[in-house]
Amino acid sequence: MSEFVMQRATRADLPAMKALYAHARKFMAEQGNPGQWGDSYPDEAQLTEDIDSGCAWLCREKGELLAAFYLAPGPDEDYAVIRDGSWLEEERPYWVVHRVASYGGRGAAAWCLDWCWQQCDNLRIDTHRDNLPMQRLLEKCGFGLRGVVSCRHGGERLAYQKLR
Repeated sequence: MSEFVMQRATRADLPAMKALYAHARKFMAEQGNPGQWGDSYPDEAQLTEDIDSGCAWLCREKGELLAAFYLAPGPDEDYAVIRDGSWLEEERPYWVVHRVASYGGRGAAAWCLDWCWQQCDNLRIDTHRDNLPMQRLLEKCGFGLRGVVSCRHGGERLAYQKLR
């Protein structure tokens, strides 16, 4: 059984988060997905905004940072229009998960998504068509592909949802 611990990120965590996201961008590029986050997303300004909003979360094991993500209540403007499918339910409030990153290999990313699921019963998340590892993770964690959304940061994303 894991000894993962979830905690809100603080500004003191920013250097460690920047290193984690740099690692994630490198991994994504090596897996054939160099375009989703490019060379700099999320940048320091985005991470600081996430931290200051109270929506940046960190997963640690014995003090070591393993994963990070953003969890916030919707609505999210990126999810206002969905093509080639539909959301399971439009009226019910939902939460969004963004910017999931991990060092890999220990199940921390799946644990983070399961933790999010324990916090709310209607989750939405998206990923790039080329991000096959994330697509597999989302399916493993019970998310279903719902369609395609356009992101304000540019590009289309595959939209997933998990609803209780």
